[in-house]
Amino acid sequence: MRKNANSHSGRIFSDRKWIIPFFASLLVSVSLFLTAIIGTLSSSSGGEQLPFDIISFARSEESSGYFVESDLERSLNSNVVQKMEAPRLAYLISGTKGDSHRMMRTLEAVYHPRNQYILHLDLEAPPRERLELASSVKADPTFREVENVRVMSQSNLVTYKGPTMIACTLQAIAILLKESAKWDWFINLSASDYPLVTQDDLLYIFSNLTRDLNFIEHTRLSGWKLNQRARSIIVDPALYLSKKSDIAWTTQRRTLPTSFKLFTGSAWVMLTRSFVEYCIWGWDNFPRTILMYYTNFVSSPEGYFHTVICNTQEFRHTAIGHDLHYIAWDNPPKQHPISLTMKDFEKMVKSNAPFARKFARNDPVLDKIDKELLGRTHRFAPGAWCIGNSDAGADPCSVRGNDSVFRPGPGAERLQKLISLLLSEDSRSKQCL
Repeated sequence: MRKNANSHSGRIFSDRKWIIPFFASLLVSVSLFLTAIIGTLSSSSGGEQLPFDIISFARSEESSGYFVESDLERSLNSNVVQKMEAPRLAYLISGTKGDSHRMMRTLEAVYHPRNQYILHLDLEAPPRERLELASSVKADPTFREVENVRVMSQSNLVTYKGPTMIACTLQAIAILLKESAKWDWFINLSASDYPLVTQDDLLYIFSNLTRDLNFIEHTRLSGWKLNQRARSIIVDPALYLSKKSDIAWTTQRRTLPTSFKLFTGSAWVMLTRSFVEYCIWGWDNFPRTILMYYTNFVSSPEGYFHTVICNTQEFRHTAIGHDLHYIAWDNPPKQHPISLTMKDFEKMVKSNAPFARKFARNDPVLDKIDKELLGRTHRFAPGAWCIGNSDAGADPCSVRGNDSVFRPGPGAERLQKLISLLLSEDSRSKQCL
């Protein structure tokens, strides 16, 4: 019996297949043991964090790093880090029936090779007008060479007071995010808007700003607006019909939300890429929740972005309370902008705003702005990127130079005054109140 047992034991230990797994297990065990010792010593010294944090599900900010949405959020917000290169802007210029020529004039007045542009002519415009607009962009040698101007092929019906304007804006932002990875701020304009400074002025001033400032006029929704807009329920016919008509009011009323606060302000904004990415991706679902809430809200373009930004801890401190426009309102009740004319020129200049609205089609004041504020004698407002010969009336912008070099003028001085005022402690203390 003993002989057989010894013989069997010898056969077991003579088989060397166990050696590699044994030493591998031993190495892993030793590594884990040493890691535990080092982690204990590090935590006792108080100089570094524990290898693992305590998971809290109270708020998404506290649980970042444990879910895939957190990885997405960090990757999207990586562009918040200050960049040394000159900024780039992304414009949406929108219009309706009969606005194609006005849209082209506004486009040419705000054009710069560094920027991105998307044009949307809504479904009320006849197909021939949309085709004419697309053909004009496609035939332009500068646009064709730089490839930074696009016309939205999918036209939508847009009701200003309804959610279709927000839907169109978000669609344009999504296209801009997909088509170009290099822009820092999004600006929405209409065909009735016009610049009061050159793009060199604008880009030069914003070169000195951090890329996390959102220019969005905002205030808490209160008073008669709270009762009339927040409690009312409307239906936007443009969501269901092929012809534009005014919003429809229902007889039902709703209670005010308790999980978020309502804000209102101007529909015209200048928003950072990081914030609009958040509105598109909505990794915590909050932007989509607010979007659904504003589907039946009166004048939702004057509340959607404002409510999202002021209820989001990550962005609320970035909201600067100005829409960068000069607007003259009817008096009273100051609900509709009046058309600007020659008599408003000095007020526009003194406002130091980079944009103004609204203008009637081909109003003479636009020619005055071109001549005295933009120095525009050809198609584009001139900038340092225009290095062509201007002899014999030639267009200097027909030859492009370095688009990261700017030639600021008086418009930059005016804009700097406005920005300094907006970034003062007094103005910043009123954010999202």
